[in-house]
Amino acid sequence: MLPIEGATGRTVQVEGKELIMLGSYSYLDLITHPEIIKVAHDALDKYGAGAGGVRLLTGTTDLHKELERRIADFKRTEDAILYSSGYVTNMTLMSTLFGKDDLVVIDKYDHQSIYDGCILSKADWKRFNHNNLTDLERILKENREKYKRILVVVDGVYSMDGDIAPMPEIIEIAKKYDAFTMVDEAHGIGTIGPNGRGIDDYYDLSPGEVDIYMGTLSKAIPSIGGYIAGDKDMITFLRYASNAFIFSAALPPVSTAVAIKALDIILNDKERIKALQKNIHFFISGLKELGFNTLSSKDTPIIPVIIGNDVKTFKFAKKMKKEGIMIPPIVFPAVPRDGGRLRCCVMATHTEEDLKYILDKMEKIGKDLGVI
Repeated sequence: MLPIEGATGRTVQVEGKELIMLGSYSYLDLITHPEIIKVAHDALDKYGAGAGGVRLLTGTTDLHKELERRIADFKRTEDAILYSSGYVTNMTLMSTLFGKDDLVVIDKYDHQSIYDGCILSKADWKRFNHNNLTDLERILKENREKYKRILVVVDGVYSMDGDIAPMPEIIEIAKKYDAFTMVDEAHGIGTIGPNGRGIDDYYDLSPGEVDIYMGTLSKAIPSIGGYIAGDKDMITFLRYASNAFIFSAALPPVSTAVAIKALDIILNDKERIKALQKNIHFFISGLKELGFNTLSSKDTPIIPVIIGNDVKTFKFAKKMKKEGIMIPPIVFPAVPRDGGRLRCCVMATHTEEDLKYILDKMEKIGKDLGVI
């Protein structure tokens, strides 16, 4: 919880010192993009600081309707719905659509909000081993006849391991057992696929192959909130049945305007996405050459560097900070015991010199601590 003194970019000010940031979710570095800043100012001037109510009553503006339309277009679905928090989006989706006659099947490494959504839903739920298609099929085969409906939920990009769900195979298995599919794309939007559109772009999936898309507006999109995109009837039902929509204040219009502009930039600034993906591959290759364990991370900006025990993980991060690099240490219970890691998050605006400097310092500290 080190306080950052100013905007988060490829560098940040911490305790009066400039550090290279290697832990931010701002993968495309849009937080200070001049077009983003301009629309934020314009929206603040026009709409003021807040929405003034919940969406069903007085909180809906034309910007909210526009953002929902734009998200649906972006994900090639019939409709979309906004929520005030990405975490709450997963919780309300599960608790609104699924109940005691249903089963939710989740990847063991799914985000905590999905676990909490399962608990709230009162549906039965089971976990399959991470990205293990055989285990997924076993659970579906054993349980298909016991439940009215089954939902399979995965993260598009896993937030701690940085790997990607094998979505085409998951869809095929789910269809075989008449199960719905849902993807949490919090870390995939703006980062994977040739156009940065997420999991469907990465695998070139056709519209409708995934039943439910969930995403956040607080990572590559530098705002706040979450969304569900999918079938129009489902979205309409959520508008009138999900408590988090009915009883939560609407997103501030300024945040909504920022999200709209960010989608524009993702769609139109292909060079920024190419720069991110170039940096990802350069950095992963460098880490592997040095002998670091980066698990199965390959095409995502989340690159775990496995250190091991908690104390050594914190020591590594502290030594990196002294060298002018900010990387968050991640330890149990966010990851398995002795799975302590530095979670490196690459940005589109990191220079090659930045990444070479980081690799040089990681090599030195890694050898000092006996990691490599």
